[in-house]
Amino acid sequence: MKKQTEKKTVWAVIGGGNGGQATSGHLAIMGFPVRIYDIVPETIEAINKKGGIEVDGVVKGFGKLEFATLDIDKALDGADIVMVVAPALAHRAIAKSLAGSLGDGQILFIHPGATCGALEFKKVLEDEGCKADIIISEAMSLIYAARLSEPGKVSILGIKDKLMVAALPSNKTSVVLEKINEAYPMMYAGKNVMQTSLENLNSVVHPGPTLLNTSMIESGRDWKYYWDGITPTIGDFVIEIDKERIAVGEAFGIELKPVMEWYDLLYGSKGENLTEAVRNTEAYGGIQGQKRVDTRYILEDIPMGLLPMMEFGKLAGVPTERMETVAALGGFLLKRNFRQNGRTLERLGLDNMSVEEINKFLETGLK
Repeated sequence: MKKQTEKKTVWAVIGGGNGGQATSGHLAIMGFPVRIYDIVPETIEAINKKGGIEVDGVVKGFGKLEFATLDIDKALDGADIVMVVAPALAHRAIAKSLAGSLGDGQILFIHPGATCGALEFKKVLEDEGCKADIIISEAMSLIYAARLSEPGKVSILGIKDKLMVAALPSNKTSVVLEKINEAYPMMYAGKNVMQTSLENLNSVVHPGPTLLNTSMIESGRDWKYYWDGITPTIGDFVIEIDKERIAVGEAFGIELKPVMEWYDLLYGSKGENLTEAVRNTEAYGGIQGQKRVDTRYILEDIPMGLLPMMEFGKLAGVPTERMETVAALGGFLLKRNFRQNGRTLERLGLDNMSVEEINKFLETGLK
């Protein structure tokens, strides 16, 4: 890819995993000043030794970075966009680490936000006494499918054609997109961060099928998560969970797309049922099933995904029986209390609020 004219917008990428290095490398190849932060010394050392990140796949080239660092203050100093590319389980800790380093005028972009990432960041930053005048925003999911071969070398396997983004408050979304679209013109505005959160399908397609395949997981055999794990009966169960998600959205005035429609839009995958749709998804062909139950499909997608949906459903009077069943079963099997560190209304700063009050807050930032 030919390097474009260097642009002035400075990106600080927080997270040195698959997504963080893919993002940093691609942005640098596009001509943006980029610095990356991570907590793993070996990752930072390797990237600095190379001087950047080698990228191959659908994007090819060398992304020369300003620097890689273990110092959060250095990473944020002079950055226009602070982009967090990390698992939802790390969001709370990252928000705490950022609280004293963010500066006025910066855009904090959680990419992806998972379910309610922007809301959690806002609450933690407030609790930590952050006074910086920033705009918090999130993406529905990660724009890249990427794999690291080693620190400083990443393969970008695919880039989404479209990706929904929203700011908190939503009346600032256009400001965020004006900057982000310089690099990612395919990103577009959602109604608010409730929509970007509820359209994250990981909590729909991960926890239920994982738990229902526990014997397969613990058998030691090789299997494919989507092709083998989402059988017709399990697929039908996932569709029913998806209907609960859609009903929660309706209660907040948001029209959500069904999971089958998303498969068609994102992958061109069709089928008479979910089983056929996932088996017609070429990108899923190589995704192997887990070898243990306690993976992010449970540890993240229940407390950071299903739980907030259940909380919103309870507030709005929307039944979420299947979600609750999956969450309870996961807690029993793994002997965990997912509410303890999960995204409850209280931990998101939305307790004692009505649906109408939450919608107003999402739009204006005012309670």
